[in-house]
Amino acid sequence: MSALGRPIFVGKHQRNLDSKNRLTIPSKWRFDGDTEDVFLALPDPSGSILVLPPKQVDKLFEEIESQRISDEDAQLLQDKLFSQAYSFGCDKQGRMNLTEELLEHSGITKEAIVVGRMTTFRIWSPERWQGIDPKSNNDDIGKLMKRVNL
Repeated sequence: MSALGRPIFVGKHQRNLDSKNRLTIPSKWRFDGDTEDVFLALPDPSGSILVLPPKQVDKLFEEIESQRISDEDAQLLQDKLFSQAYSFGCDKQGRMNLTEELLEHSGITKEAIVVGRMTTFRIWSPERWQGIDPKSNNDDIGKLMKRVNL
């Protein structure tokens, strides 16, 4: 847990799924109350699994709750996105269970790469991560930081 009182999801971690498709979240990313807190795993258009921790789930819940029922695009997005989503809590060992649908979407079979994104994290198959990994491609991080005003 960080000094801010919530986890900061940074770094890259290689993990293996166990026989029940459980993946262990890095210990630095865990905090007291994991078993009652709700995380949300979503299929990301990038081909990974996007995981929202409880604080982000609360923000998303408020955003969805504020959308108008008459907004057809919002309703369609909710149907498509949340029909594929999975909510979960971590067990005492910090493991999360992944659904077959999410594993199929991400191409994960046995091994996974868990990548922090500061407020969320993604789970990648090693093959798909290889195309994103800053060590293996030529994207200039400085140029990207400038484009997003960091």
